[in-house]
Amino acid sequence: METFFFVFISTLAVSTAAAMVYSKNTVNSALFLVIHMLSVAGFYLLLQAQFLAVIQILVYAGAIMVLFLFVIMVLNLGNDSDIESKVNIKEIVAFVFGAIVLAQLLYIAGGYTGVLPELSSEAAVAVGTVEAIGDELFTTFLLPFEVTAILLTAAVVGAMLLAQKTSNVED
Repeated sequence: METFFFVFISTLAVSTAAAMVYSKNTVNSALFLVIHMLSVAGFYLLLQAQFLAVIQILVYAGAIMVLFLFVIMVLNLGNDSDIESKVNIKEIVAFVFGAIVLAQLLYIAGGYTGVLPELSSEAAVAVGTVEAIGDELFTTFLLPFEVTAILLTAAVVGAMLLAQKTSNVED
């Protein structure tokens, strides 16, 4: 059953990524990107990384894509009614079936070569939990975590100083 979900999610991810690039309408491209991000969350669920799947949906598919759609609609670049998208149904069907066949071939090749490491069931369950992520973040990756926090704080302070200078100049 997991194999079926993997093939379905990978086909969905590849097809929505291609549709995002191929679409001439910016709003449709953004919506295809949302579906792609949801399929990436599905990959995280298959890997039993529940925390990352929820964060993927909330942060990327939720907040950032709402921001992208807001900017796209505020800017309103170009007139979308003039763009005629000629969709050839044969090309879409051929692409979807080609993506399915490619996903199956990659799955078969991965099964024969044994490229992916095998995890025990106990380790696989513990990988995606909040405790495991917190343990790795605050032990192994403590220095990069602290450096990132300092850089983000400096960026926020710099943005506030730039905004303050521009508001003083206008007054």
